[in-house]
Amino acid sequence: MEAPLQTEMVELVPNGKHLEGLLPVAAPTAGNQRVEGPGRSCVEGEGFLQKSPSKEPHFTDFEGKTSFGMSVFNLSNAIMGSGILGLAYAMANTGIILFLFLLTAVALLSSYSIHLLLKSSGIVGIRAYEQLGYRAFGTPGKLAAALAITLQNIGAMSSYLYIIKSELPLVIQTFLNLEEQTSDWYTNGNYLVILVSVIVILPLALMRQLGYLGYSSGFSLSCMVFFLIAVIYKKFHVPCPLSPNLANVTGNFSLMEVVKEEARPQVETEATALCTPNYFTLNTQTAYTIPIMAFAFVCHPEVLPIYTELKDPSKRKMQHISNLSIAVMYVMYFLAALFGYLTFYDGVESELLHTYGKVDPFDVLMLCVRVAVLTAVTLTVPIVLFPVRRALQQMLFQDQEFSWLRHVLIAVSLLTFINLLVIFAPNILGIFGVIGATSAPCLIFIFPAIFYFRIMPIEKEPAKSTPKILALCFAALGLLLMTMSLSFIIIDWVSGTGQHGGNH
Repeated sequence: MEAPLQTEMVELVPNGKHLEGLLPVAAPTAGNQRVEGPGRSCVEGEGFLQKSPSKEPHFTDFEGKTSFGMSVFNLSNAIMGSGILGLAYAMANTGIILFLFLLTAVALLSSYSIHLLLKSSGIVGIRAYEQLGYRAFGTPGKLAAALAITLQNIGAMSSYLYIIKSELPLVIQTFLNLEEQTSDWYTNGNYLVILVSVIVILPLALMRQLGYLGYSSGFSLSCMVFFLIAVIYKKFHVPCPLSPNLANVTGNFSLMEVVKEEARPQVETEATALCTPNYFTLNTQTAYTIPIMAFAFVCHPEVLPIYTELKDPSKRKMQHISNLSIAVMYVMYFLAALFGYLTFYDGVESELLHTYGKVDPFDVLMLCVRVAVLTAVTLTVPIVLFPVRRALQQMLFQDQEFSWLRHVLIAVSLLTFINLLVIFAPNILGIFGVIGATSAPCLIFIFPAIFYFRIMPIEKEPAKSTPKILALCFAALGLLLMTMSLSFIIIDWVSGTGQHGGNH
């Protein structure tokens, strides 16, 4: 453990501009491995700190140039996943009031988790998730954090590319008014996912800084706002209830004439029941929605990289960015879930857009919405790729100078690997479901809590102080959610059903 004097001095200047003054008194502990002299070359993995107040050219990229607004766009884009399409289904299985309670609780817990990360980061002057793990538990802590980030984000990227592979051919097929899928390359999902990866994702992933992706993140969020507007609009234009046997009813007019008068009261009663919202629901699916919603605001691997590139960074400013991003996504999540649920009620499917397809598969508006969602998912991949590359740098190339060749090769290798998984082993997504159920609670709940417990000096906060007890309770909550998620996935596998899904 570092000497109290050093810890207190570091905390006075938490923005990473204190190292020159502290170098002479730094204890020869593991912490020295993360403190470099001002004359040493900048390493990408170590670039989270501004190592010198000087304006030398090779430090420029890490002095922080990203504005408040761009940082909000990037973090919001990191939070937003394809899971927004499943929240209406979650509301159908919890009821409006219970859903709102759970979503509010998860948003507050996510904000608290980021608070723990930023507080730990400010105390030791480190803005790398992996290095916080190293400071708390040495090499095992660093490797655990890097591995969790890598597996979580590779799983997320795989799910995004799988959506592109499965949905983009259907969109093109609908645009071309093709009733059946042809063998042409432009309706082959394997070719399309490679094309999107090379033309759109790879150039964005080659950016050296996350800040440059602010514009694409803003456009991605605009696409999801369009999705939200369409969901609200459709609420007032889709009839309720939808007849599950519409084709059979319209195809047998004689039968319809005979039973119409007798069935009318019963139909009206059933319609009223089917089109009445539930405010509080408990059923066999309710328990499945809790872990899904618990991971609705996964953005923690991206928080510290965004903090690194923030202009005039401070813990308070980054917390404001996090809170605003969570608040924006909280509103979007709730409105999308509410109006999606109030459109179809208990008839909503786990993937909202598929439910609209039952109304009119060739609806131009919903076709545009599909394109918007695919665009948003595509533009999220580069944001998610950045922390994976940082983690690999920390694990494999920590003491080496930044290299554009290595930077490009890591991005190309990651995208190639994920494309191969999606094309040749789509069933591997089930394995990533288990990984996500393990790594997500670690990154959101467990690691921030235990890192804070270990890093915060006992001279300032004793082990039995309220903040540390709350942190341990937070870690215990993460263990509970991990246990629930894994249990439900195992139950699904054993029973042969596919009820559990990830949000991100």
